[in-house]
Amino acid sequence: MPVEILEGGAWIHPARLPLGGGWSGLCQAPGHEGVQPSQEELHDSCNLGYAKCARIPDERAGDAVRFGIASDRGSEVVLNYVLEKSHAPVSHGMLSCNLLTRYWALNHQDERIQKMAECFLQCYLVRRTPQAPAASVTS
Repeated sequence: MPVEILEGGAWIHPARLPLGGGWSGLCQAPGHEGVQPSQEELHDSCNLGYAKCARIPDERAGDAVRFGIASDRGSEVVLNYVLEKSHAPVSHGMLSCNLLTRYWALNHQDERIQKMAECFLQCYLVRRTPQAPAASVTS
């Protein structure tokens, strides 16, 4: 579960990471909830999508989630998401955030995926307006 932007990560193209940048956070794998991954795990696994680590259960709904900007109307941003399993889509949809009210009109029922969407949007907003600090978009 992403908690904060990971400053100083050694990724060549951090904007290409699934959440639009590197994040530190806490593990959510069953039996390991709240474990803080090491810097090496964050760099080599957690932030990459399709990561392999000993804590990830074999049986899970998806292996990775991808986000993209469907539309940016200034005060409203709509995201597309795709949940993947074995490199194929298993579900998809749209999420929508009003940036003026910080209200997610369309949100994801899985709080982990919703949190990742919020992190992706935060990184997007930093790139969209690099001179202004990113606004928090948590629900």
